[in-house]
Amino acid sequence: MNRADVLIIDDEAAERITLGEALRLEDYHVTLAASGEEALSLTKDEIPFDLVILDLKLPGIDGLQVLEALHEAKPDLVVILITGYATLETAIEALRKGAYDYLLKPCPVEEILATARTGLAELKKERHRKTLISQLQDTVQELADADEYGDEPAEQRDDSLLKVADVILDRSKHLVTRNGEPVDLTPTEFRLLECLMQEVDNVQTPQQLIRCAQGYETDAMGARSIIRVHIRRLRTKLEPVPAEPRYIINVRGVGYMFSANPEAPSDD
Repeated sequence: MNRADVLIIDDEAAERITLGEALRLEDYHVTLAASGEEALSLTKDEIPFDLVILDLKLPGIDGLQVLEALHEAKPDLVVILITGYATLETAIEALRKGAYDYLLKPCPVEEILATARTGLAELKKERHRKTLISQLQDTVQELADADEYGDEPAEQRDDSLLKVADVILDRSKHLVTRNGEPVDLTPTEFRLLECLMQEVDNVQTPQQLIRCAQGYETDAMGARSIIRVHIRRLRTKLEPVPAEPRYIINVRGVGYMFSANPEAPSDD
């Protein structure tokens, strides 16, 4: 995440200004508000902030009301509540209303900064995940459109895509889906799956797969040991029932292949 936008809501000027300066030194873009009403007026049309640090006890609209309004308008907003009047019930209510964390006054500035860093890091990760999901959905739709209007198989029309049954591998985006759902693979697992899918129904020896996925040569025994581990991990993520593989088939004494017809489980 590039320079994050932070809103501090606190009716105590000294604490508001001190915390604001600390956050600016961390290279955040900081906006200050002295009340819930002022904060909500700043976010009337949209919420341009990534993080809100909110004092629970405010004049007029209290912190929980502000929290509820902010969270309703922008569910992924990171809100850190700070209060000197803590009760277990209030903490639970704050978390239910969408607070990321709940800190007690007097709270060291470094603790607030550490919580802010962690919250923003998680926000960045979640936004990245949503972007990947959106990209995957676009890829699936592109394939559906291509299959509807074209005669050639999708994998022949776009070199970046490999599609076998309900498994799609997108080389350009480094993404894999099965039945429209993302499959989280390591780089090695991705390359191994790519090697298997580009030779559908062709058996490849462990040495061939090592050469294709890893780019080096090794003896038959070493290749068999290495590939067995990677295949096991790949099946765990790709196969509906890893113990009864349908996609990645073992041909005993020879090697592995990716099946073009994965309807029925195959003996391993």
